[in-house]
Amino acid sequence: MNELAFRDGIMDRIRLREQRFHERAYLFVLASLEFRQQGLPERRHVGGRELAEAVRDLALERFGVTARLVLEHWGITNSRDIGDVVFTMVEAGLLMALPSDSRSDFDDVVDFEHVFVQAYPWTNDVQA
Repeated sequence: MNELAFRDGIMDRIRLREQRFHERAYLFVLASLEFRQQGLPERRHVGGRELAEAVRDLALERFGVTARLVLEHWGITNSRDIGDVVFTMVEAGLLMALPSDSRSDFDDVVDFEHVFVQAYPWTNDVQA
């Protein structure tokens, strides 16, 4: 989904509900959903935990060492924020949720400090 199509009144509806996140946060979560779907044998519902993990994976793939910085710049500082982005899009009619889906499905799924800093595959063995 390109930015122009996304802006056609949709961001106005989203901003009425939630103002904490940059427009790119919504686009990135949608891209992460598609990223996860492409890795599945067939398209199906993706739950909160799985989508939060997809955001993590795509952020690492696209942004590498700056992944945490980029997400935080957009307002996403933890996996709960990913759930807030998702459910804002559900409320705006962009995504659908099952009755069993909840914002709490995203709680504590991705530890940003651990994933993006402590466990990042730093290359400390640079040879002179």
